[in-house]
This record gives sequence, structure tokens and C-alpha cells, in this order.
Amino acid sequence: MVREQRDFLWIPTFAVLVAFAVPWPLWGVDLIVAGLPVWIWWHIAWLGLCTLLFTRFVRSGAWERGMGLHASSSPAAESASEPFGRGDEP
Repeated sequence: MVREQRDFLWIPTFAVLVAFAVPWPLWGVDLIVAGLPVWIWWHIAWLGLCTLLFTRFVRSGAWERGMGLHASSSPAAESASEPFGRGDEP
């Protein structure tokens, strides 16, 4: 299986996301911002960043390549090409 070189950039990207999911720099900080501890805001921002990066990961096609799938062999593509689904008759 041939993978694009940029697909391998996702590995360290997700490693960094996992490593900083826990707010290590904020341990022992009791600061409150807008009624919530600052570490809660860290998680809110971090989940937003994870959402953005995972969306880009999926749209880049790296998910399908990593799972050994092709866009034309996905169940959604197959069901779209068959008007009545898999084996269903009108």
C-alpha cells in the first residue's frame, strides 16, 4: 500500500494532541475566568482544535488510506450508486 508522505505527518500531530490533552502547564493554577477554572477553558479550546484537525484529517483522505479503503469502495458510495440499496428490489 502506497501512502502519501503527508499522511505520516498526522502521526506526530495526533501524538501532540494526546500529550497536551491533559493541561500539564495549568496544574496548581487556581485562576477563574468567566466563572470557570482556566483548565476547563483549556479543555474547551483543545476539543475545538481536535475537532478542526480531525475534520481536516478525514477530508484529506488519510482516514480511508490508513484503513485500506478507497473512496469508490465505501458503503456510502456503493449505496449511492444503487437506487434501492443492497439487493433490495422495488
